[in-house]
Amino acid sequence: MSQEKLSDIVAAQAQEFGVPGVAVGVLLDGQEIYASHGVTSLSNPLPVDEKTLFSLGSVSKTFTATALMRLVAEGKVDLDAPVRRYVPELELADEQTAAQITVLNLLNHTAGLDWNLIDDGEGDRSLAGLVAKLPQLPLIAPPGARASYSQAGYNLAGRIIEKVAGLPFEQAMARLVLEPVGLADTVYGLSEVMVRKFAVGYNRGDDGDMRPARPWAGFKEGARGDNPGGGLASSVSDLLRWARFQLGDGEGVLPADALHRMREQTVELRASTLGDGFGICWFLHDLDGLHAIGHGGSGHGQFAELVIVPERNFAVVSLANAGPDGYPFNQSAVRWVLEHYLGVVEKTAEPLPYDEGRAQQVVGRYEIDAINLDIAADGTRLTLAVGIKPEIRDASDEEMPPDHPAAAIGFLPGDEYIVTEGGLKGQRGYFSRDADGAVVGVDLAGRLFNRAMEAS
Repeated sequence: MSQEKLSDIVAAQAQEFGVPGVAVGVLLDGQEIYASHGVTSLSNPLPVDEKTLFSLGSVSKTFTATALMRLVAEGKVDLDAPVRRYVPELELADEQTAAQITVLNLLNHTAGLDWNLIDDGEGDRSLAGLVAKLPQLPLIAPPGARASYSQAGYNLAGRIIEKVAGLPFEQAMARLVLEPVGLADTVYGLSEVMVRKFAVGYNRGDDGDMRPARPWAGFKEGARGDNPGGGLASSVSDLLRWARFQLGDGEGVLPADALHRMREQTVELRASTLGDGFGICWFLHDLDGLHAIGHGGSGHGQFAELVIVPERNFAVVSLANAGPDGYPFNQSAVRWVLEHYLGVVEKTAEPLPYDEGRAQQVVGRYEIDAINLDIAADGTRLTLAVGIKPEIRDASDEEMPPDHPAAAIGFLPGDEYIVTEGGLKGQRGYFSRDADGAVVGVDLAGRLFNRAMEAS
């Protein structure tokens, strides 16, 4: 498969989705193939290449988890131990939960913690400061009861690394993982990003215009408490080096069995586009019978996607600098690469015909800490809209990513659904019910949104 063909596809897709700058990398048979298109910035344009840094968002979690697994392999951390063994000051909204949560619960998102605390730019924004605020975080399930994707859980895992290593989190990560793997362009913080070539994130406004995303990453500068869950920036070439490391024998950083244990399923995921289950951090996918691991990330106007297929010694990375269209660009690029390099064709689920009775059972508002999810029906179709809560948007002195306007969804068998249009097209999820059969929650992007209580 020629590099030229990949370049043509990447350029065509970037233009179709209207993304200013994209970079794609493929690892195949030990060879690296790169294709980039567009510019780092519309106002100060430089060509994007495989060395251009993008915000990784949640792909950062794969690095945090690997560092923790090194500490496990060294006998310094026990996956089944309560988090309080390493972070004794941990307090949560419920004392029993705080005492029970294990390290593994954080790494496979089964701690029952809500998505995250909003960084308001006030007070102590270190990991210690974040842990001190955790009693404010809603708890959505008992530890171990179910998977629900949590940024706060990974930030707490970062505090374990900090305490056990005896170093600030970023220094600990450099020593444990980034330096020994040779990832010179995988960095935390703007002071490191701005001395390298980097992509500016963009968001498309209601008027169709592209506006630079501020702050540069997913959170304001100085919010070190969010680094373990989403603070890294990196390039396509460094991410393929990271994929090579994940496919290898641990390179003296940690034993191969500890590294490969991260790929083994620890909990099942239901009806999720993100995967069939979690290993340790990694989303697990069945691609036409091939076992794949992967992780995605979204910053502010930037999107990242990494998929690794160990049995084929294969990986694909896609990075894009526009919201919301960077997400479908990455999905489309990864799908094309999987089909043309591995012969894997992803099948899209076909929704059932509209059913008014079923629609009325799910119509309403659902929420997590910062986001409202609204499901509405007009008698012919069902729609899903996702947006930052207006009071949070109004209170912020920073720009925030645009909302996802109402987009059609269709029911699948059971209580599952699929989004059929818009920036979330292809996302799957499901509705959960209480003991009486009433719909009380909806899962989207691996997160549980609970039904809002209606005012009486």
